[in-house]
Amino acid sequence: MNFNSLGEFVRYLESIGELRRIKAEVDPYLEVTEIAVRALREGKPAILFENVRGSRYPLAINVYASERRLEHALGRPPGEIGRDLLQFAEGIIPPTPSSLWHRRSMIRRAALSRGRSVAVADSQCFVVQPDLDLLPIQTCWPDDGGRFLTLGQVFTYDPMTGKRNVGVYRMQVYDGATTGMHWQIQKGGGFHYQRAERLGKNLEVAVALGTDPALLLASVAALPEGMDEVAFASFLRAKPVDMKQGKTISIQVPAHAEFVLEGIVPAFERRLEGPFGDHFGHYSNAAQFPLYRLSAITHRRNPVYPATVVGIPPMEDKFLGDATQEILGPLARTLHSEVRDVWAYFEAGFHNLLVVSVEERYRKEAMKSALGLLGTGQLSLTKCIVLVSAGVDVRNWGAVLREIREQFDPHYDFVLIPKVPLDTLDFTSYKMELGSKMILDATRKNRAPEAGESNGKMEGKARISEIRSADRRIIDAFIVDQCLLLLKVEGNGRAVVEKMVKRKDLQHLKIIAAVSSDVDIRDRGNAIWGLFTRFDCERDVVFAEQRLIGAAPVYKGVMGIDATWKKGYPKALTMPEEIRKKVDGRWKEYWS
Repeated sequence: MNFNSLGEFVRYLESIGELRRIKAEVDPYLEVTEIAVRALREGKPAILFENVRGSRYPLAINVYASERRLEHALGRPPGEIGRDLLQFAEGIIPPTPSSLWHRRSMIRRAALSRGRSVAVADSQCFVVQPDLDLLPIQTCWPDDGGRFLTLGQVFTYDPMTGKRNVGVYRMQVYDGATTGMHWQIQKGGGFHYQRAERLGKNLEVAVALGTDPALLLASVAALPEGMDEVAFASFLRAKPVDMKQGKTISIQVPAHAEFVLEGIVPAFERRLEGPFGDHFGHYSNAAQFPLYRLSAITHRRNPVYPATVVGIPPMEDKFLGDATQEILGPLARTLHSEVRDVWAYFEAGFHNLLVVSVEERYRKEAMKSALGLLGTGQLSLTKCIVLVSAGVDVRNWGAVLREIREQFDPHYDFVLIPKVPLDTLDFTSYKMELGSKMILDATRKNRAPEAGESNGKMEGKARISEIRSADRRIIDAFIVDQCLLLLKVEGNGRAVVEKMVKRKDLQHLKIIAAVSSDVDIRDRGNAIWGLFTRFDCERDVVFAEQRLIGAAPVYKGVMGIDATWKKGYPKALTMPEEIRKKVDGRWKEYWS
């Protein structure tokens, strides 16, 4: 089933019981966030807030915050689309009459994969002077730099080649006609802007709010650089996306969006943007980013404003991110034939933890695969890659840890890559967009254990009570799959880790990690979040034994990670008590 706009999809969800209208007045300052986060974690339907204080327009949120709703949006499970794409890609190389005939339906679908210019656009029913104060733009977290557009699909065109890019970037509202443009590292829109600046030109930009689900999914997907998101959305829909030239700009905009913001990003203008509560579960640091100056707002009749919330996982981006990697992940095999599966963990903010299964044909081919993936598109921002053998479920964290327990030897299987690009939102190195990465090779080997190597079978293992009493800074301890010891620590995590990795009764473990007191070490998702978002590989990883031979580092024994919160890190996201109490008191009112 195809939908042309967010409004169409919202009405469909309501018809099948997957959306609830809330008629009570709500405040876009924090209250909307608290309601949305609670509703998601309780498994409630999507929400349409009909009465947002200060705005005439309804606000839709949590629209894609379930696997069921995403299946309705796409017409089938994302994994099926991914398998079909892989079979198609593998089946037509090399092309033969037989292979082309058997895949004719996919070829017809691919032939439709382009935007279609139309004469009349629903998104241009009304053309008004820019006034963002009329929209129900929320402030998500108490220390945010202000109000932010959270689900704007930003359309840019390369000023030299004319190629289009569509991405979702947050936009801080400065006044009724000016926002920030948070173009992070490795973003297509940012590359277009860099090229425009080199030419000394302003960049025309359109921001669509509330497009059809396929176009939104294409906008958030980590497509290969140069692949047109509009074309990919058309492929997913098996129907072209309708486009129309803007009213005050020369570029094309979606014809059926709820709202379209038109304007320019001027060359050589910057302004402080942020902080903002981001999907790593912390505030991103304020920094200088380009400005977006609006020339007009167009909208359809009775438009619906789209919004989302990001924060400590799980949030709505979990479902969007997982869906896109279900679709695109299998295509990694077309780039690296030995790769069998890849999975980025939403709990770690996607970029911080990627598990890759590899069918090795020669020694250390998996390491070659990891290095290749680290040079591929958005995967180049991955901080930690864990390699496992073909057949291991990359989505099963317990299975991954068991492979690390049985197969990982840091002397042969640990690679540290310092001083390389990182996600803009990663704060752990204290240097924006620069940091370090690491690769753990836990593929199955035929080598015999070396003397003193435990393989998880060493006698004299420490009890949890003994671990907790070993250092007064340890609040709690928890062992996961006899591989990973998580320590909840108050105080100097580095000192605790350095002490614990040398204990003889803990040498049967492979990793000992210290996390802060706000992390629930017994909750799988929260523990992954607390561990992988708070350490820099180069600075915070230690081993029981490490030394240099020439310029080459040698690592042996237990691996330690200090993932405690450190001075200079931004705060984790929490909602003020008064907002929580307010929502507590009104909870039944919202749903009545």
